[in-house]
Amino acid sequence: MRRYIHQLADWPNFFWDQAKLAPLLASVRHQQGRLLGQMEGLGFLFETETVLETLTLDVLKSSEIEGEFLDKQEVRSSVARHLGVDIGALVPADSHVKGMVEMVLDATQNYNAPLTADRLCRWHLELLSADYRINMKVGTWRDDAYGPMQVVSGFIGRERVHYEAPPAKRLDMEMDAFINWVNRTDEIDPILKAAVAHLWFVTIHPFDDGNGRIARAIADMLLAQSEQNPQRFYSTSAQIRVERKGYYHILEKTQKGKLDITAWLEWFLNCLSNAFSKAEQTLSSVLRKAHFWKMHADTVFNDRQKLMLNKLFDGFKGKLTSSKWAKIAKCSQDTALRDIQMLIEEDILEKAPAGGRSTSYSLKE
Repeated sequence: MRRYIHQLADWPNFFWDQAKLAPLLASVRHQQGRLLGQMEGLGFLFETETVLETLTLDVLKSSEIEGEFLDKQEVRSSVARHLGVDIGALVPADSHVKGMVEMVLDATQNYNAPLTADRLCRWHLELLSADYRINMKVGTWRDDAYGPMQVVSGFIGRERVHYEAPPAKRLDMEMDAFINWVNRTDEIDPILKAAVAHLWFVTIHPFDDGNGRIARAIADMLLAQSEQNPQRFYSTSAQIRVERKGYYHILEKTQKGKLDITAWLEWFLNCLSNAFSKAEQTLSSVLRKAHFWKMHADTVFNDRQKLMLNKLFDGFKGKLTSSKWAKIAKCSQDTALRDIQMLIEEDILEKAPAGGRSTSYSLKE
């Protein structure tokens, strides 16, 4: 009895309702263009900072989707090192973090390089070379020596099989077809191509582990192709992490359905739209910060003031008081008060209505 789309006679001839998707795709394309246009006005310094934060978030959240939590400072330092960005002292990263960062950066920075079996196997090796699980093949297709590849949940003896991938004997043929399709130049919209590739790769499930993370890297590579831009200003993985339950539900439903994947494409486009909206919200604060420093290019600030102003623009947690200023900037209370008073006189900071020992300060709108 057939259970999965890869068992259908016409597999992998996916199709969808183009008319139904057209308005949503047009809206997403508009969001994408608007976001890229806004980023062009940032200037090199703030553009680099945004790319660094986006790629760091992408690596962290793609791993979190699989239940793995990486150290943020290790990831950020590793991304900065690869991009050649100076962020001060770099935190050493373990080989697993380095591998995840290298895979994501290769996918997005080298987005026009052809996808090959060797490249995918290298990504898998980078991703899982530090994983010492017995019987797991790394850097090569799975062999199903210990049974079929299944996605399961639940306790032993009461497992629920969510999905069973094609048998290993089909992998060479399946991956040849997939890779040839990804590298083909055709008329499909690049954003839809990213969505189809994501689903197709996850359905084949060619590796013992890491398939979800590699599928998302492939989608990011194709999205970068759609923009002809290696700079990443939004994170689909971060949005999928937010919508994780819906992500797994639509994948399972699609893999147990028919080759009409309109519903999956709708879900992907809506998720991407939400990722663009989130990026625009983040970008608004970055643009505000960029505008401020441009306006005050001739104003003389000391290093403590520059430090604290950047922290305020980046989203200072809690209320800023003179004692917190003194602690963070490593200065005396009197020096902190003088720094703050100068910024009040420059019409940059304002004092909150409550006075006394609870006096706090914030950026003036």
